[in-house]
Amino acid sequence: MKQTRMRYTVLMDKNESGGYTVTVPSLPGCVSQGDNWDEALKNIEEAIAGYIETLKILKKPVPVEVEVTLKNPVVA
Repeated sequence: MKQTRMRYTVLMDKNESGGYTVTVPSLPGCVSQGDNWDEALKNIEEAIAGYIETLKILKKPVPVEVEVTLKNPVVA
């Protein structure tokens, strides 16, 4: 079976109380968090996989990447 790997832009917001909240603009409602940057990325990867799997089960189309414009982008 052919496997396809998709890439999505994620937006990471540092929380005032510590940790990060992560959203995926192309996947409405796909949100996760983590105590640190690496944990937040790991958790959102799992959330994305679950989101896409659910869409497939429901026989819904999987969204492709949408362009996001940031006012103050941070590249890590």
